[in-house]
Amino acid sequence: MSKKSIPPRVPRSRVPRATAPGGTYFFCGEGGEDRPILYAAPEGGAVLVAIGLPDLLRLLLVAPWWRDCQAFTDEESRELAAEYLEDMPDLVTRRDRAAAALGLDLPDQADVLACLREVAVGTGENFVLIFTPEGHPYEPLIRN
Repeated sequence: MSKKSIPPRVPRSRVPRATAPGGTYFFCGEGGEDRPILYAAPEGGAVLVAIGLPDLLRLLLVAPWWRDCQAFTDEESRELAAEYLEDMPDLVTRRDRAAAALGLDLPDQADVLACLREVAVGTGENFVLIFTPEGHPYEPLIRN
């Protein structure tokens, strides 16, 4: 299967107010909320993180620490969750309130991270984001 580049001419639109610490989420291509969503890090890496806004919201609500995952194991996720909960003890309450307001059912951490990994190395390996000024591809943030 050949790789598809996402060059500057392909429409990308920033997800409103979805700038992560040090990075930005973008809708890619034509269409509505069901488009692929890319995360671009300031250091030049990028990764396809979701297909559609509901999946992105589930990822961000269930595993906001996804950027720190390396092995995508339950143990690693629990450790990262514990660090987040230390800094924000009411994270689960806030998450549940946001999910209810958005009408989202939330899967568990393992399912969300498995979905991220599948999108990133499955679907995402067929896409390459091109850095506009120099025409160089971004390095993938998650590899198989």
